[in-house]
Amino acid sequence: MQLRKAARIILVGAPGVGKGTQTERMLKRFPQLSSISSGDLLRIQAESLMKTGALIPDTTILRLILSELTNRGWLSSPDSAQRLTLSSMTASLDSFTAPPSHDDGFITMPPREDARYEYSNDPDASFILDGFPRTAAQATQLDRLIPINLVVDIKTPTSIILDRICNRWVHPRSGRVYNTTFNAPKVSGRDDVTGEELVQRDDDRPEVWEARLKKFDETSLPLLEHYERKGVLWSVGGNSSDEISPKLFEEFGRRFGNT
Repeated sequence: MQLRKAARIILVGAPGVGKGTQTERMLKRFPQLSSISSGDLLRIQAESLMKTGALIPDTTILRLILSELTNRGWLSSPDSAQRLTLSSMTASLDSFTAPPSHDDGFITMPPREDARYEYSNDPDASFILDGFPRTAAQATQLDRLIPINLVVDIKTPTSIILDRICNRWVHPRSGRVYNTTFNAPKVSGRDDVTGEELVQRDDDRPEVWEARLKKFDETSLPLLEHYERKGVLWSVGGNSSDEISPKLFEEFGRRFGNT
């Protein structure tokens, strides 16, 4: 399906709800969509900063998103002083050896609050933004750059997610994932290809997941309320990704498809 206007999307959901699966399926179903991952941008551009163990400030992530959208031609900065390139970002971060401070103008300075950015509504300027924003404060900062026009709140019962996660095992060397409920290995506890032992990730343990869920609940409610006030929030529920995907495809096509 071809799109009639740019879609700028965020998927919100508890850990293990299947946001990654839905993103992959959306990209295949709608070729004009791209994925922009704040985590990938940080790994590429802020590796030296991350090696210091310092917390990455929101303003650094915003700068990276601004640079990525500008380089793609989807966002125009109000003046040349605001235009950044990935190479200039890399050079600045490569020379950075200490944790950021409030006095570091380049690293912590946000895009000017009085700046106005022109964004493209071309269908090919459609993207799913992954990993940012996670809080209402971050969403407010992102609003200054570009308006998100669909926020999908994905809901799956906690008991189902917990069962899914607790039964997930991986082969460390290859990354192959198994689930003893619906995708069990041929030999219990062993990788189908190599026969090597499977392990459970630390963050897949019930107590770890429950702590992550509590943190998610605390931050997601204000985030969802923010986008509800903007009129762009849409909720979808289901017990599995296969149940959720058709609903998501239909709603997305209704909002953005060229029918």
